[in-house]
Amino acid sequence: MTPSFLRLLWLPCVAILFFSCNQKSASGDFHVTGKIKNGSNQSVYLEKIFFSDKAPLVMDTAMMQDGKFELEGSSKEAGLFRIRFEKNPAIFLLVNDQEDLEIETDLSQPGLASVQTNTSINKALVKFLNNLDRSMNQFEQMKTQADSLMQAGNDSATTIVKTKFEKAENALRDEVVNFIEKAENPVLSMVGLGYVNGIEPSRINKILEGLSKKFPKHEELQALIEDYKKYLATLNQPKPDAPATPAIGKMAPDFTLNGVDGKPFSLHELQGKYVLVDFWASWCGPCRGENPYVVKAYNKFKNKNFTVLGVSLDEDKEAWEEAIQKDGLSWKHVSDLKGWSSVVVPMYGFDGIPYNVLLDPSGKIIATELREDDLDKKLTEVLMK
Repeated sequence: MTPSFLRLLWLPCVAILFFSCNQKSASGDFHVTGKIKNGSNQSVYLEKIFFSDKAPLVMDTAMMQDGKFELEGSSKEAGLFRIRFEKNPAIFLLVNDQEDLEIETDLSQPGLASVQTNTSINKALVKFLNNLDRSMNQFEQMKTQADSLMQAGNDSATTIVKTKFEKAENALRDEVVNFIEKAENPVLSMVGLGYVNGIEPSRINKILEGLSKKFPKHEELQALIEDYKKYLATLNQPKPDAPATPAIGKMAPDFTLNGVDGKPFSLHELQGKYVLVDFWASWCGPCRGENPYVVKAYNKFKNKNFTVLGVSLDEDKEAWEEAIQKDGLSWKHVSDLKGWSSVVVPMYGFDGIPYNVLLDPSGKIIATELREDDLDKKLTEVLMK
């Protein structure tokens, strides 16, 4: 099971603006002055961001008048802070490496283009985030292309696009590692560590050892390193047997979760149909990549006594609903919005998503982990007899 600090990976970077100053001393009180164009008068909040499950801590509040505001903060070491607006979705993240910080930007311009600062730390971070954003756009284009080719039945071209995707993904991972290892500020390294998903554990361990020696006195980084090491250690531990985990030939455990409309819905309500119970989440890249295959199967077999029940491990209802609409998932969806703490995780015994189980009309499991074209093949086998 992925720990919380690794589940915040691959977030869009377009609307996140970073600012920092390159003074080495980063402890004590600091002062933030903002000059914002095209921003209405509203409350502005300075919040401390933690690299853990801990919620952001509000440190100061000010009223922005005529695009200007001043905020005060305090920290014993370099950390990540954010400036949040009451009425505007833009968020500024900053590093407290100088007593007096100044921010100038235009809220009418998207992304990082209008942020004014002349520091090496900021330039390095903005470049990193811009590259991530370009890569995400590239991945999205490849995904759309692969989906179109798959729908057209062009398997050879789909394979070529997938190969290009994997190559680009590996290049991005190398870029993330390079950014972490060359960062001149421990906070930048911590930001980079949020994007190591998919990198080999041995490589991550090497990165952590290097950071531990490079920034030995930074307490928050050292704590994050220990969290990563504990997580990586669990990957090498043998997993205990779980005799209660449902297997092929066993009845699927029943559960009741709320639908998008907030009303409870139970798995047993779908008895009498073949049901694909699809465990996924809006934040899960592989899940989103798998969705076109599920959509294709649903549209092909929905009139053959088949349906899908989407079970989300989301925590953000808005993100969940947006992903359902964007990916065209026109079947029933449920979630308790508890992420990996959802009641369904131990019931079905999976430790990664996407994951699915296929049930016959009696509720018995007849297949599991049907990925890509294997789903179509299995449904053809059982429904087109």
